[in-house]
Amino acid sequence: MAPRSSLAVPCEVPVLAVCFLACVATGLELSVNNHAADFSFSTMLGPPVSLSCLVQNSSQAEELLWYRGDGQVDLKDGNKVNVSNICVSPVTESDNGVTFTCKLARDKSVQVSVLLDVQFPPQLSGEESLQIEEQKDVTMSCNAKSNPQAQTAWYKNNNSLTLEQNRYQLYQTSEVFQLSIIKVQKSDNGTYTCVVKSPLGEGRKDFHLIVEDKKPVFPKEAVIAAVVVVTVTVLFGIVARKDKIFKVW
Repeated sequence: MAPRSSLAVPCEVPVLAVCFLACVATGLELSVNNHAADFSFSTMLGPPVSLSCLVQNSSQAEELLWYRGDGQVDLKDGNKVNVSNICVSPVTESDNGVTFTCKLARDKSVQVSVLLDVQFPPQLSGEESLQIEEQKDVTMSCNAKSNPQAQTAWYKNNNSLTLEQNRYQLYQTSEVFQLSIIKVQKSDNGTYTCVVKSPLGEGRKDFHLIVEDKKPVFPKEAVIAAVVVVTVTVLFGIVARKDKIFKVW
């Protein structure tokens, strides 16, 4: 005789079948700008971007939701059913890498996402003057943010900068490019130029570095001692002359 446990297997089949048939019966899909799957949308700074979400194979009114990242977008009543449009205007650097997602309100697993790829050249220009004492450290920093990511380089007096070990330090992220000089010397005087290049353009910024003579440093203890000596001397002088002062009065 077959064990009773074997009877449990067929019981699971109708459940799976019902779920499968329900999914086939609804057949609901969403599309955004004619894309039924997640996609990336490339654009430039400035001009607005329009995203249109449409319910496919719908036999009834279906409410739609839009999200920017994790936050829900506030939609007007006439912009929620079966078709929903949003507009990003103007497109800025902060929109780069942001995901916009359209979801079916009654089943949020039905969704299509759009990743904004906002392309822009380096936004770098101008100049800056720096005055620093000898033997102190100095850091020059420039904005290297761009999309696609830019190539960066430092120049001194229009010549490629030769990095001396233990004196020059470079720090770079996708947004910042820094040059640090450790214990500056008179020979470090000059104009340092940060150059940021991408396929969309080039940016540069000049730093005019002036190294000043090191100021003499007086020991704190010596200064305090001198003040004490002067104070005591003055007090003794007053005490020594007090008799003459009283006689005058």
